Amino acid sequence: MPSGKAAFAAATVVCIAALTTWSNASLAADDAAIQPFHYHATDAALSDLRHRIAEMRWPDKETVTDGSQGLPLAKLQDIVRYWETAYDWRKIEARLNALPMFTTEIDGVEIQFIHVKSSNPHALPLIVTHGWPGSIIEQLKIIDPLVNPVAHGGNADEAFDVVIPSMPGYGFSGKPTGVGWDPDHIARAWGTLMTRLGYSRYVAQGGDWGSPISSAMARQKVPGLIGIHISLPAAIPPEIAKALATGGPAPAGLSGQERAAFETSLAGAKKGVLSYFAMLSARPQTIGYGVSDSPVFLASWILVHPGFTKFLLGADPTLSQDDVLDDITLYWLTNTRPSSGRLYWENGGKSPVFSALWKTTEITLPVAITIFGEDAYRPPESWARRAYPSLMYFHQTDKGGHFAAWEQPELFASELRTAFKTLRN
Repeated sequence: MPSGKAAFAAATVVCIAALTTWSNASLAADDAAIQPFHYHATDAALSDLRHRIAEMRWPDKETVTDGSQGLPLAKLQDIVRYWETAYDWRKIEARLNALPMFTTEIDGVEIQFIHVKSSNPHALPLIVTHGWPGSIIEQLKIIDPLVNPVAHGGNADEAFDVVIPSMPGYGFSGKPTGVGWDPDHIARAWGTLMTRLGYSRYVAQGGDWGSPISSAMARQKVPGLIGIHISLPAAIPPEIAKALATGGPAPAGLSGQERAAFETSLAGAKKGVLSYFAMLSARPQTIGYGVSDSPVFLASWILVHPGFTKFLLGADPTLSQDDVLDDITLYWLTNTRPSSGRLYWENGGKSPVFSALWKTTEITLPVAITIFGEDAYRPPESWARRAYPSLMYFHQTDKGGHFAAWEQPELFASELRTAFKTLRN
């Protein structure tokens, strides 16, 4: 008998498959530029993965008792031992292939995406963008709550049609062979994708890199877009950014909430997230040689991301070991860690949370923001309103971290239903 968790996962796949009204035949008839997509890793590729893990030459144990030198040896060995001996990629592969997945070429790059339509003909179309080190796997748990809200505590008129693309150079999408695929370019591509799917009125959501991409879509006013929701807002005021850059004290005149954000949220983000960001931005090709050859190096590089801190400490029951290894294995099988890292280089090593870079004050379309309370960076509403003059919704939750859709899918879906309620006209 399957476990309760396994039975629930299987039932979810069946439910999603039943809800979609698309078929491969009808899609191809509607637009020959869009093709069905399925993925099957070869047995040889999976055997090679296990062999490479088994042949890993391990370094000495770290000389500290915290994580200041990187991922602790014993912890990583526990994870990759399970990866080698017990993890089963075929489970997530079957789950992905049960969904309606497609590809289409935009500006010379093949873009892979999931497209699930609600049974409600008046559903609001939504494009959701992942970030690093996430993937479309990060959003799988939110699909059913969004397309089938009644089964998840929502109302029938709160349904969405959901489009989840893999960013260029990530996952199953193609790898750009030239430069120029920065967030602005991806934003234009997403506009093309939604138009190609026949949507003349839709909304966008993004966290991590999805935030500047969704914000760029709004700033560019790509055809059909009526509003965005983001969970990593570029909301650091100039005086705060200056103090962070120089290591100076908090500026005078901050409210209690603003001072707390400066001293806790931003201090932690600078120490962990921004140092990680700098490493990703500097020489993505050099790092790529290691992660393309060693799955253990790849796992350690992904897991040292601050978003996985709670998981590594064993304090995050929302992400299982299989959840995390599904994402890491996708990067390994597609060899997309080097190509995904180029997005940081394309961005010139600039952080996606500085509002001056993303020109957020130029956005006039409605903006909704949810700050998930367990994320490293938690700007107060006052900063968000300065950065986004067209802010229509702001809420901070108690739960949910950097991978909120993955960690708290029901809460995440509820936030989107509430945030976009006024745009359903």
